Amino acid sequence: MHDTWQRLFRYKAWANDQVLTALAKLGAESQITGLAIKALSHSYIVDRIFAAHLRRTAHAYPSANASELPTLEQLSADISASDREYLDYVAALDRDQLSERIPFAFTDGAPGCMSREEMLLHVITHGVGHRGQISAVMLLHAMPASKDGFTTYLHEAEAADRGRAVA
Repeated sequence: MHDTWQRLFRYKAWANDQVLTALAKLGAESQITGLAIKALSHSYIVDRIFAAHLRRTAHAYPSANASELPTLEQLSADISASDREYLDYVAALDRDQLSERIPFAFTDGAPGCMSREEMLLHVITHGVGHRGQISAVMLLHAMPASKDGFTTYLHEAEAADRGRAVA
């Protein structure tokens, strides 16, 4: 599949790892970690819902929010597995599949119809938004936010191509 999609989903996995690592350092008892788990759990559920839509299969989520929140460790494992699945998924797509429009139902029962490309864009941008919320909360509590920007990712992941020494 197209390098741009693979790059975006590699970035997503990297950025999720950055924020999850930062949260692990804060510890489970941190108020920030508790708020972050709510945001990341929601983002993870939306990822899984759209993974099902992309495959034209049913999902088991009655809502985009969890009735019971996972531990940070469980959520980290779930997000990592989901990110790997998306990487495999976009690697196998072709141009025609990207433009295919798929009807589905939102969790509130409203009908929806989006192309695969639109769904993938939603998954990327939705996650960016929630990681941004977590960074804002960290900054409000005088804590350094995780460095999870796309430019940071590019310069770490493609250091030699960006004129940086490879560590």
